[in-house]
Amino acid sequence: MKRYLYLSVSIVTEIIATMFLKLSEGFTVLAPSIIVVIGYGLAFYSLGKTLAYLPLSLAYAIWSGVGTAITAILGVLIFEDPLSIGVVFGIILIIGRVVLLNTSSKTKAEN
Repeated sequence: MKRYLYLSVSIVTEIIATMFLKLSEGFTVLAPSIIVVIGYGLAFYSLGKTLAYLPLSLAYAIWSGVGTAITAILGVLIFEDPLSIGVVFGIILIIGRVVLLNTSSKTKAEN
């Protein structure tokens, strides 16, 4: 259970940091810039803790895939990023890759 708790914290803090990265306007706005640094710090710390329980390939695929998919969706919803069939198809492929890796990988706890 710890493995997915750490991974979830890592994903959520990475998404928050990325959203504030946009708001920091190239690190020229102080408050969002501070949130970016703290968010990415927590994201990498939590990802590191995740690696004690999950294989690197699985943890990184989930972290980057879910983070990318949710960030893309939030970019469309919050920042009015353009939405195209390519973006939708890309998000579907990312989610499919994460599901495939998650169902086909064995973790240390399962061995």
